[in-house]
Amino acid sequence: MSLSLALLFVSFILLCATTLASDPDPVQDYCLPNLKSGKIRTPHHTILPCRNSSEAITNDFVFSGMKAPGNFTNMGLAAISVNPTIFPGINTLGMSFVRADLKVGGINPPHFHPRATEIAYIVKGSVYSGFVDSTNRVFARVIEQGEVMVFPRGLVHFQMNVGKKPATVFGSFNSQNPGMQKIPAAIFGSGINDKLLEKAFGLSPKQIAMMRRRFDK
Repeated sequence: MSLSLALLFVSFILLCATTLASDPDPVQDYCLPNLKSGKIRTPHHTILPCRNSSEAITNDFVFSGMKAPGNFTNMGLAAISVNPTIFPGINTLGMSFVRADLKVGGINPPHFHPRATEIAYIVKGSVYSGFVDSTNRVFARVIEQGEVMVFPRGLVHFQMNVGKKPATVFGSFNSQNPGMQKIPAAIFGSGINDKLLEKAFGLSPKQIAMMRRRFDK
């Protein structure tokens, strides 16, 4: 195989990989899902047929469910995730978003989104925010009201309210289905073998059991 042909082949493979890893491009102005029709399942997506565009109204493109915080967890975090299931107007547009509220000292524990990059905008408060890259380098600092931080797709990131008042963060994703996996729950709240966890983290069986009780929800 010639060098030019090899380079062309590699470029094609990279292009295909990038295409498969992102939301598909819309083929119409918008697609308000028809919840009364059956779902179409593909290897990567669950698709709802579109309603007739003549049935669309302004309220289909307005969401009012983020005016107040959601329910707080024992970590001091309240999150309202918005996707096409509850906001039909963003269906097929390759985006979703979240409102996160943090009590004083509250945390958004280490987690990652396998299918999206996130932009986090601090609406109010002072939030210690950061992410860890694939070389285990940490990029973190306190970001204040009006500042923005980006969390690259697939990288572990975290937030903690270090201010003296509650904080509010608005996050936006470049996928309508970003996915989320919380690191503590993925490790101790799943069915990973106890012996493996003991060896990986140097914990005793008693400590493993305690962590499982905390995160097995």
